[in-house]
Parts: sequence; C-alpha cells; structure tokens
Amino acid sequence: MAATVAARRGAGLGPLPVLLLCAAAGSLVGAQITSETKEVPENQPVDIPCLAYSSHWSNPRIEWKFQKGSSLVLFYYGGQLTEPYKTRVQFSRTMIHFTTVTRADTGKYICEVVGDNSQIAKSEVNLIVQVPPSKPVAHVPTSATIGSKALLRCTETDGSPPPTFQWYKNSMLMPIDPKTSLSFRNSSYTLDPTTGVLTFEPVSSFDTGDYYCEASNNVGSPQRSEAIHMEASEVNVGGIVAAVVVLLMVLALAAFGIWFAYTRGFFSKRRE
Repeated sequence: MAATVAARRGAGLGPLPVLLLCAAAGSLVGAQITSETKEVPENQPVDIPCLAYSSHWSNPRIEWKFQKGSSLVLFYYGGQLTEPYKTRVQFSRTMIHFTTVTRADTGKYICEVVGDNSQIAKSEVNLIVQVPPSKPVAHVPTSATIGSKALLRCTETDGSPPPTFQWYKNSMLMPIDPKTSLSFRNSSYTLDPTTGVLTFEPVSSFDTGDYYCEASNNVGSPQRSEAIHMEASEVNVGGIVAAVVVLLMVLALAAFGIWFAYTRGFFSKRRE
C-alpha cells in the first residue's frame, strides 16, 4: 500500500483516506486472487477483465493499478482514470478497454475490489503487447586464438515477448549441442537461445567461418543479422619474438644515444 500512496503523491492526487488504507491493509489477508495472461498485437484494441468483480455486490469500490518491473502506479481510483489513460481507456465495472496499445503498455494490470462487508477480491492480468523483432546485431570477434575462449553475442531490443536466438555458421544452423551433429562435432561450444550468447571454449581451427544470428518470437518474420567472419589461428610466436627484438633494439639505441651525448659533454654544457 505504501507504493500506492507514493504513486498517488507522484500523480498529484493527494493522500488516501484512512479508511481506504485500513481496507487495503486488510486485503493482504483472505483476499481472492485470480491471474491470467493476454497477448495482443501492437496498435490493436484490447479488453482487460476485472475477474475480481462480483455483480451481487451492491456498491463495490474498484481500484486498478499498473505494475511494470518495480514500478507500481495507480491506473483507476476514486471513480476516475488517471493520466495519461483518460484519453486511451474506457472503464466499466467488469473491465477496462484500451482503444489501442503500444509496447509501453506491456505489464501487469491489477484490479482490486472491496465489496459488501469489506469482502476483498483481486485479479491480475499480465498483458504482453506483441512486437516483432527488429534486425539483431551480431557481436563476433574477427580473430580468435586457438585454445582460448571466444564469446559471440546476439542482441535485439524491440521484440515482445523477448525473442529467442539461433546461430548460423557458413549459412548452416548450429545445434544447441554440437555433439549431436556430424557437421559440428569437432567444435566445442555452448549456445544459450534465451540470451543469444555463443561461447567457444576452447577455440579450434574448425571454428573459422562466417557467423550470423537470427531472432524470432513467433510475431512477424524471424530477423537475421549481418554475417561476420571469425578467423581462428595459432599464437604467432615468431611475430611476438620479432616484436621483442625490435623493442630491445630501440631501447639499446636510446641508451647509446644517451651515453654518446654524455661522453661528449652535452649534459655538462647544459648545466653551465
């Protein structure tokens, strides 16, 4: 209830009456609670029922709240809709009707009803506004050292419900378990379709190839990322040795230059 009070203050509606606070506190014990999930495409209308309402109650008090993550705001209270729902929602005792929904309306709608003799009922509707995924982005390292760990990620931000991910190598679908496929049994990786993370550990020469990912949530068509080439190669020991030799030569030349300047009295002249 503290969240409700805070929400009313944020909306400029003032504090709740003491009787309402007591009734709400009583709702924590013995309340009837029902829950359901509804999915609707974006930009379409939807009815969200208040299953807590009973027609045999003579003068029930009805309150609607909207919860998204840790945020809880008053939706309908005191016989009126709060902003910004006044122009988008129609209220009746048995439901609220959205003329159109957007992805921002995804969340939990809570209907609380206090009836005769302070009988309390509560119903919840989890609304999922369906949005097809946008084109995902594949994060693939262009090079990976054989024997090391390589992390590939697939990200997508628009899909609702959140999409699942698949990975392709050289246009071939990668199975969740590489050991189940003759084409990938020589590779060692884990693939999480929920997060879109593909982890090679360890990287092998077999893992060189072109990689792209696909996002889908059964709303609209699956979307694919651009392909990125990853080259798996051995550690270049020769290159490392050559770089060390060059560095030592540079340091030696610098030391010789300092010694030569000192023997010629350059530093003494500078002090004079």
